[in-house]
Amino acid sequence: MYCRSILLRFNFREMTACSRQKIQNFSPQNPVVLKNLASCLCTKCRGSFNRKLGYNFKVIPYSLLGTQQPIFSTYRCSGSLSDKNKSLVKKITITVPPSSFKSSLPEAFQNDGSQLHTVKVPVRLPRFSERLVNKCPPHIQPYLKLMRMDRPIGTWLLYWPCGWSIAMGAPAGCFPNLEMLSLFAIGAFVMRGAGCTINDLWDRDIDKKVTRTQDRPLVNGSISPFDAVIFLMGQLGVGLLVLLQLNTYCVVLGASSLGLVVAYPLMKRVTYWPQLILGLTFNWGALLGWAALYGSVDLSVCLPLYVAGTCWTIFYDTIYAHQDKVDDVLLGIKSTAIKFGDDTKLWLTGFGASMIGGLVLSGVSCGIGWPYYASVAAVATHLTTQVCSS
Repeated sequence: MYCRSILLRFNFREMTACSRQKIQNFSPQNPVVLKNLASCLCTKCRGSFNRKLGYNFKVIPYSLLGTQQPIFSTYRCSGSLSDKNKSLVKKITITVPPSSFKSSLPEAFQNDGSQLHTVKVPVRLPRFSERLVNKCPPHIQPYLKLMRMDRPIGTWLLYWPCGWSIAMGAPAGCFPNLEMLSLFAIGAFVMRGAGCTINDLWDRDIDKKVTRTQDRPLVNGSISPFDAVIFLMGQLGVGLLVLLQLNTYCVVLGASSLGLVVAYPLMKRVTYWPQLILGLTFNWGALLGWAALYGSVDLSVCLPLYVAGTCWTIFYDTIYAHQDKVDDVLLGIKSTAIKFGDDTKLWLTGFGASMIGGLVLSGVSCGIGWPYYASVAAVATHLTTQVCSS
């Protein structure tokens, strides 16, 4: 009853008007659509992945509430200005219908009569990188946002496999090569920006229909597609200059990853495993870092490291994809978050275990000492905590 009522009318946050219209146009006779929407929207099925990411919408079928529209009142902010967990508190008054529909309602709406419910909406304070971008000249800001300079975590995720490989290749008792670490840091920053530009060029029509991406420069019109292409050429040029500082083997190996960079945005249209392609792309540095030091790739070390990094990417990007899975289902976009469904924890456990196994195998091949394995144990503990708290 409740799952079928999802195809009627809704009240929930973070859904675009286009998405709401698409829901109303869906036929309730389609069991596949019914199953996907029920998995994504049903109160009993929504995961804490979304809550942790601030996408904690609440689904309330109008048809079961006996009212045309809830009454919203009393908006206020809780927390001080320095409180990073500051939240917007929304109070909603709802009239619950007679007992005939009680079994189909969430537990919070089981009692008869008018009730007052409070929903907390997280309000995130700007990060340092966002404040830095916002202080730049207005005509530069769209380009910095296009390359995600205000969200530097992607640069770190691209750089870490490079750093791991360079550190593993360092001679025993020596620090990693600082020159190589610096070159790869610059390369990761530039190529991550280029990848984001390519992604936005491919996805600009889709981004218009997803709440989270509607402020991207190519969507809001602050940058034209032609300007983005010119900017992309400049980014690739800088990336090539960095790559040419390495040996010939690295130049060929690095250039061969461009196919994955270009193909990744298209994969979400054809397969439920775009996170796998992202993992293969983001962890190419695990091969490139070792080759920069020795002029070749030692597969006994680099291959387990590459597989471990790929599993890690699938792990974290599946969690990240849960915040968009409602819009993804409506738009026909595929992801591992939709593929795994209610079995997400089981899949994440498998990929987390594979990551740890790859790191251990790579360390054994290098003959690394016990501090490395202590660090891997700490990583395993962190991944376990993430899965258990999800």
